[in-house]
Amino acid sequence: MKGRAAYLETHVLSADPMELVCLLYQHGADAVQDARQYLASGDIAARAKAISKTIAILGELTASLNREVGGAIGSNLEQLYNYMTLRLTEANVRQQDGPLAEVQSLLTTLGQAWQETRARQSAVAVHPAVPAPDTPATPPAAAAWQETDLEPATHGWSA
Repeated sequence: MKGRAAYLETHVLSADPMELVCLLYQHGADAVQDARQYLASGDIAARAKAISKTIAILGELTASLNREVGGAIGSNLEQLYNYMTLRLTEANVRQQDGPLAEVQSLLTTLGQAWQETRARQSAVAVHPAVPAPDTPATPPAAAAWQETDLEPATHGWSA
């Protein structure tokens, strides 16, 4: 287990901000999966611990929101994180799998969206668009829109 923890620590310390968000979503979804398994096997303490871990991850995601830059998206994400925390609490108290499945699905979907955004951002950084010598350059307003569309800060996160 020490090797796994050391690998994770190294991965987290070397990750860029978008990768950290992706890691949080992945570990949140994994913790909910663990909670579902513990619920099915009747391991109450382990289920509660896995749910608490997921709630802590949602707290980190909420704390990382940049409400000034994120606007409506940041506000919507905050409301979604609060909703997921409520559903996790309900699942724990009522010992129900349905809310756990719902939260796992939401975390997985959000994680996939961030992975895709991160991949697009990496592709733009690796292969920036360079106009052909006889092609007019992209107007500044269009270029700014294209770059802004890929910035994490426009999605409510601070770098």
